[in-house]
Amino acid sequence: MSKVAGLSLEEKHPVCKFKVGGLQEFTLIDFPGRPACVIFTQGCNFRCGYCYNVELVLPERFGNTMPLEEIFDFLNNRVGLLEGVVITGGEPTVQQGLEDFMASVKALNYPIKLDTNGSRPDVLKRLLEKGLLDYVAMDVKAPLYKYSQVCGVHVEVDKILESIRIIMSSGVDYEFRTTLLKEQLTEGDIVSIAKLIKGAKRFYLQRFIPGKTLDPKLSKGQSYSEEELNSIVQSIKDHFEECSFR
Repeated sequence: MSKVAGLSLEEKHPVCKFKVGGLQEFTLIDFPGRPACVIFTQGCNFRCGYCYNVELVLPERFGNTMPLEEIFDFLNNRVGLLEGVVITGGEPTVQQGLEDFMASVKALNYPIKLDTNGSRPDVLKRLLEKGLLDYVAMDVKAPLYKYSQVCGVHVEVDKILESIRIIMSSGVDYEFRTTLLKEQLTEGDIVSIAKLIKGAKRFYLQRFIPGKTLDPKLSKGQSYSEEELNSIVQSIKDHFEECSFR
């Protein structure tokens, strides 16, 4: 690493610690109402068995990170064409340099959407206070009594509750979402999640799609049928401004 005034670039510029595992150059579905790109961070503190981003979660499966110069060259060249940047993972809030990276993106006048598992409310609060977020999507993995089981690690559920509170009171646009795998979540569990975030602006039920998963045993897991999802949505929709499945 090069030295600047006695410090390495990494020490001089914390954004250098930010690890990008991939870039999707264009999307119309990941940032509501905006053509955007998606930046995938490398590393996660959860081990959800149904996760399909295995190469962004397991250190032994990590590929090479993308140079940040390449990311910012891309963003500079898309000013006026893209209307947003989605930062997802992995789990972005475990990244050193996240705040500095977002500030650099904001300096190009890009709105930012953050995808998070809600495990770092301290980071979430700081990003919101600094005006770095325009949209937050939080995955609510399970009812509190099943959280650690579904996430594959011990989860401090008080932090999950704090993140929910922070997001709902932030004044920033947001959504909550839950991936539905029949082997893990019953209809009763889904109702419990809905009660946990009652009054939220948006809650989306996400169908599990069989395929490559972190836990190979779940690669052929069963999702809920459209009929079942419709029934669940009808039973909980009054808790939210908007509730649907996708």
